[in-house]
Amino acid sequence: MDPLGARSQFVEVQNLPTWDQPQGVQDELNSFESPFPFRQDINSKIVLFNGDVALLNCTAIVNTSNETLTDKNPVSDSIHRNSGPELRDELLKLKGCRTGEAKMTEGFNLAARFIIHTVGPKYKAKYRTAAESSLYSCYRNVMQLAKEHAMASVGFCVVSTVKRAYPLEDATHIALRTIRRFLENHGENIEMVVFAVSGVEEPVYRKLMPLYYPRSKKEERIGLPLLPANIGNSEGEPVVPERQIRIAEKPGNLEDDSGDDSLESDLGLVGSHAFARMEGDVDKQRKLILQGQMSEAAQQKQHQRNYNRWLCRARAEDLSDIAALKALYQTGVDLCGRTVMVVVGRNIPVTLIDMEKVNEKMFILPFVMSKLTICVISNWLDVLIMFQKPFLARFSFCVFRFKKNLRAFYFIHPTFRSKVSTWFFTTFSVSGLKEKVHHIENLQQLFTCILPEQIDIPPFVLEYDTRLIFILSFLSS
Repeated sequence: MDPLGARSQFVEVQNLPTWDQPQGVQDELNSFESPFPFRQDINSKIVLFNGDVALLNCTAIVNTSNETLTDKNPVSDSIHRNSGPELRDELLKLKGCRTGEAKMTEGFNLAARFIIHTVGPKYKAKYRTAAESSLYSCYRNVMQLAKEHAMASVGFCVVSTVKRAYPLEDATHIALRTIRRFLENHGENIEMVVFAVSGVEEPVYRKLMPLYYPRSKKEERIGLPLLPANIGNSEGEPVVPERQIRIAEKPGNLEDDSGDDSLESDLGLVGSHAFARMEGDVDKQRKLILQGQMSEAAQQKQHQRNYNRWLCRARAEDLSDIAALKALYQTGVDLCGRTVMVVVGRNIPVTLIDMEKVNEKMFILPFVMSKLTICVISNWLDVLIMFQKPFLARFSFCVFRFKKNLRAFYFIHPTFRSKVSTWFFTTFSVSGLKEKVHHIENLQQLFTCILPEQIDIPPFVLEYDTRLIFILSFLSS
């Protein structure tokens, strides 16, 4: 503390000249556009000060440090020297700070009430984009803290220290434009921002400040061609065009004058562009469906969209775990050329595997792939009813949604219980399926619909069928 009656070493920021006071620059009105137009109200909040940031009596000053908040640099040394030993103890409680982040402590013996600590990035040419984003975050997060705590004034040091090897001019561009954008968008309650610089840094700041804080229309016009190509977005954040997400009205640029929504076009859109699957308000569409207010054409389009989505997923899904079970597999085609899917109930370990996961892979995904003929072997429906009612419910839903794809349902060697279960299933669960269900007593009857070389029958089924035929022939004789 200064002796009583002695002149204080601290600097009153109110006595410093603000940036809106032109130095020999005459005002000329010209009609042109600039991303950083002349703003008297913003310039009146900006101060360029050649001196020690630790001596400013702002609401908060900024300290640049490293990730452990123990960096030794002229700015940090001065702040620690003037604030007292309490600051070091307070920093230990913060447990460090990540690059680009900002943390706040009290100012202790400083004229400033608070100290905002931030960590600038280490600069390497090949990681320039990451360094620019991190440095932007430093200034942005400091200003955000100032706004959240209703601070009237903030004193900035140059965050990018010599140790961090950040080019001074590049860092100054980011600092000036970030503060400018924040004051434009969120700075209504911030009264003053002071850039405290050294003798080395001051010429660079005086050279670049007119580009972002022009003090007249003439200065704005002169500075326009000197602005860098990348001036960031509306918040001053660096923009990398290669990493921007582009949302087109019709992703994929696929045009079809005929208005026919072809399957290949829809799959191309879904496969290449995630946003192609987003069509309107989903909740609103579901509400209209439940209320019966959706037109038949809209419902058909919605159904086709859902079908294409499932089909795309079915083709991309890894079904190797299902293939290993040998419970569901595709063989050849029936006499009508329809794909044949075989379900072997005995091979479904319903008590050992996650049936919720398997039921989707086994039925919903294969169901939508093509027109099907399904052969159910080994009392499969009994297994479902006895062990997995939720599984059967999901299968019922699948059959109901995609029953147009199901052309025939063959039950091989049915029992009385499976016949009753099938009748109940086709009568109460899925209407319109009863005429497609056929009970096959022996394989010879099946071979009249599907040629033997087009279907792979498990050995135990062939053995059972042979034994059954022998018993029936013995009884008939």
